Amino acid sequence: MSQTIRNLSPAEVADALSAGRIHLIDVREPAEFAQASIAGSINLPLSMFNPDALPAADDKDIVFMCAAGVRSLHALEFARAAGRDVNSHMGAGIRGWLMSGLPVNGQ
Repeated sequence: MSQTIRNLSPAEVADALSAGRIHLIDVREPAEFAQASIAGSINLPLSMFNPDALPAADDKDIVFMCAAGVRSLHALEFARAAGRDVNSHMGAGIRGWLMSGLPVNGQ
């Protein structure tokens, strides 16, 4: 299991999503997710985070995201503690995604 944490840019996440290479897990709260979300992302709020709810291990990597990169790191550590082999998050979060001019649902 890799201990390195990959901090993916919004552009890297957008490319990986469009290519079907990742499961994007948004750990923001449901109200935040409803305001603006990335198409194809899965909302698993950190306040209720359960690593067992993550998609099954398959050929896609799991990438966590939140508003600005703090909660996504916590989720990554929780998932690792539960034995999941995860190492990526979008450190810029939805804020960086929006600043990059990438599209969201809900706005």
